[in-house]
Amino acid sequence: MQEKLCIHFFISGKVQGVWFRASTQDKAKELGLTGWARNLADGRVEVIACGEADKINALHEWLKQGPPLAKVSEVTREEIIWQEHDRFGVR
Repeated sequence: MQEKLCIHFFISGKVQGVWFRASTQDKAKELGLTGWARNLADGRVEVIACGEADKINALHEWLKQGPPLAKVSEVTREEIIWQEHDRFGVR
């Protein structure tokens, strides 16, 4: 059985106004992850993703590129305590 975890991501760069949250939602759903994505006032995108470790790592790799119009400069990740989410949403 795969280890399950939740990761708190912050994505910096040109990540707002480029469909980043919706694309992250699509990718997370494809990977079977739950959580959410939202824009922050400082221009970053914040993501909480919960699920199997290998799926989280796949999302992390995707976040480094993001959707076609994004220009990602940095992705930070921190493991947090498990959270129950019924889906992956956009806030």
